[in-house]
Amino acid sequence: MVSPLDLLYILAGAAVGFIIGLTGVGGGSLMTPLLVLGFNVQPAIAVGTDLLYAAITKASGVWSHQKLKNINWQIVKNLSLGSIPGSIICIYVIKRFEISGEVFEHLISITLGFMLILTSVVILFKETISNRFKKPAGYNPSPLVIISLGVILGVLVTLSSVGAGAIGGAILLLLYPSLRTRTIVGTDIAHAVPLTAVAGLGHLQLGNIDLSLLVSLIIGSLPAIYFGTIVGEKIPEKTLKYIVATILFVIGIKFAI
Repeated sequence: MVSPLDLLYILAGAAVGFIIGLTGVGGGSLMTPLLVLGFNVQPAIAVGTDLLYAAITKASGVWSHQKLKNINWQIVKNLSLGSIPGSIICIYVIKRFEISGEVFEHLISITLGFMLILTSVVILFKETISNRFKKPAGYNPSPLVIISLGVILGVLVTLSSVGAGAIGGAILLLLYPSLRTRTIVGTDIAHAVPLTAVAGLGHLQLGNIDLSLLVSLIIGSLPAIYFGTIVGEKIPEKTLKYIVATILFVIGIKFAI
């Protein structure tokens, strides 16, 4: 028997999934704020649950992009060499120093607000940033640079569940100008899956996962992503992204202050 609350969670998953299908904007930047502000879910539970949700929903994308040869596994490896240890260390520090209660919730809220604002800026000004700071064609950054960026991304994603998609994609766009857009998207997704899975399992150890909530979100989102993709073909992408970016910016301000 599905409870009224479970039904609302399924509808929330469908709403976010539909928007993901429409705009391509990652679920973390939308799902976590919706759970916290719309359903009064504790920020830590929302972040942890959303991380596993992201790992599961994006896994099928890796298979699809691999079949189309849209994944640069060398870049995925270098990013993961930084982001996965960064995530594990972040979880270890939280557990080792018993950071919990109001301090932990405040830390997550501040990080979440920062990442939402940063994501909104990336969505709005992605092309401008790319044109201004893009490296020359044929430029290949040092693996150490990518690993270091991965560490930072791993910590921020673990604390907020936001950024594995939009911020990771922006990094690839700037540092690998010769990559096709489809390769950037595929590589970004291939890196996001293990990162969100490791971070999500870390939060599971901390007790920050609501499995019932997770199942409801997945039930709602998977079919909605498909329908959103179909509808998105008929609506101007730029208009939708401006709307989503504005919403994320306003929500980010709310969390940050």
